[in-house]
Amino acid sequence: MAAQPTKAADAAAAAVLTPAMPVPDIAAELHALASSSPAPCIRCAAAAVRDGAAAAARPPLVVIGHRGKGMNALASTADERIRGDVRENTLRSFNDAAASHPAVAFVEFDVQVTKDGCPVIFHDNFIYTEENGEISGKRVTDLHLDEFLSHGPQTNQSKAGKPLHRRLKDGRILKWDVRAEDALCTLREAFVGVDRRVGFNVELKFDDDLVYTEEKLTGVLQAVLKVVFEHADGRHIIFSSFQPDAARLIRKLQDKYPVYFLTNGGTQVYADPRRNSLEEAIRLCVDGGLQGIVSEVRAVLQQPAAVARIKQEAGLSLMTYGQLNNVPEVVYVQHLMGVDGVIVDLVREIAEAASAFSAAREPGSEGCGEAERSSETAAAGTTPSFSPREMSFLLRLIPELVQ
Repeated sequence: MAAQPTKAADAAAAAVLTPAMPVPDIAAELHALASSSPAPCIRCAAAAVRDGAAAAARPPLVVIGHRGKGMNALASTADERIRGDVRENTLRSFNDAAASHPAVAFVEFDVQVTKDGCPVIFHDNFIYTEENGEISGKRVTDLHLDEFLSHGPQTNQSKAGKPLHRRLKDGRILKWDVRAEDALCTLREAFVGVDRRVGFNVELKFDDDLVYTEEKLTGVLQAVLKVVFEHADGRHIIFSSFQPDAARLIRKLQDKYPVYFLTNGGTQVYADPRRNSLEEAIRLCVDGGLQGIVSEVRAVLQQPAAVARIKQEAGLSLMTYGQLNNVPEVVYVQHLMGVDGVIVDLVREIAEAASAFSAAREPGSEGCGEAERSSETAAAGTTPSFSPREMSFLLRLIPELVQ
């Protein structure tokens, strides 16, 4: 029998929903640095930290496994660690993420609804295969469930699935090879087959190139909600979507689970202006009664003052996604800024780091200077530890690297 949700999972979910408050000593150090520094990024970061410095401790950073144990990046330039350890968005990937570290509180995955109304888990809008030397692709939402599940490894070992290929952003279509295979799955199978210790961040996936009527969106969302309400059974759930109307509508259709708006925060431009800045994301969330924002991490690092506007002024939760979240130092800076959660590919590595630096900054710690460094050597392990000058340098450097 699957394990029941634990107190740790309850605390993790609460951390996502409750705005995290920075530590006063860090705020004072950043404020002092900012006062003497002409760099606007440092002044903004200091303000973002200082404005929330009322509490003596912040909740642990929530670590969320991206598509389970991490996405499959097939490009030759991709980090070898995320090129295909386990097939993404599968039961094996979700359970491997859950087993990798106790700090992993959620797994994130992409849900689409097939032509016959079944919510399935798959990221790309099109699914590609090869037959008789010819590669062809079909839109996932144009397939019936049995045709969708006929791709890739099969749960019935006596059957051979259609080989999976993937289209990259540059237009190339490559064979989708991974080191550890598993079959594609439905949303219902995820609820039944994934360790109940971890919550689900359910991304409601829609195609940017299609226009959706409210009737169409409602049909898709109701199909998803039906499965969630029938099978959640106490599991922590978060809904998120890049589609502004879908995010607002799922909030209207239910009020049991929090809804987050996904945004690039201006790092990419779309025809819909609601998707083009953190300010627009704040406005959409406040107007629609959403609980939080999931931003591309670069947007937050480029606009550190936005953290205070999102959390203290708008009363929203803030999480981030993006490849920079696979760098422990970047995650640590976000933790200091007050970001509530990070969606990551290097699940075990970032969970270990986040767990270590959260533990290292218990109430009563002296700060992040040399004294703290010497007294916490054993606890720090993979924990980045920065002096005020190093913190200043990081806050100035990271936005430049992002640019």
